[in-house]
Amino acid sequence: MPTQRFSQFIRDHYEIHEWRHATAILERDFPEQWIDVSETLEKFRLLKSSIIKPGGRKSGVAQAFDDELNSRGWVEKKFSTAVEVDGKRLESPTHAVDCYKDRIALEIEWNNKDPFYDRDLNNFRLLFELRVISVGIIITRCDTLQAIFDRLGRGTSFGQSTTHMSKLLPRLEGGGGGCPVLVFGIKDTLYVED
Repeated sequence: MPTQRFSQFIRDHYEIHEWRHATAILERDFPEQWIDVSETLEKFRLLKSSIIKPGGRKSGVAQAFDDELNSRGWVEKKFSTAVEVDGKRLESPTHAVDCYKDRIALEIEWNNKDPFYDRDLNNFRLLFELRVISVGIIITRCDTLQAIFDRLGRGTSFGQSTTHMSKLLPRLEGGGGGCPVLVFGIKDTLYVED
């Protein structure tokens, strides 16, 4: 676990896991993106209003990360990929990445069905093999947030079949293939009653 490289705030408020030295690559080879991600994580707070608001296309949590990263030049990115066999081109589109900046792909998995982790990791693997990305990042929620969801009467909406850390960790080792992956889990210490 690469916790010594992060600020005390990030170590205190996020559960951190990595695969294939993602932190070292991000910190040394992509310092601008390293700063963007670190400062975004430090700025984020888990607002009660984001939890109690019914779902839609994009949750308040995902939108908060998107807005902050977009203001720093990160964009949603879909790559146009294809395979050529005997001169015949076969389109092979990838899933759009939530936030992308100069070879770093970042996904926010707040309250989706847990197979979305497989999709994200497979997408990271493919894009890494095509030499389009160098590191994949996933921001998700820690299991300990369930007590807050239950207390707010939203526990069934944030159930065991949705994205949370214990669903991701078994998939992490090898799920992204050779792609270095860095994971941040939002802890209950970030919760704020607004």
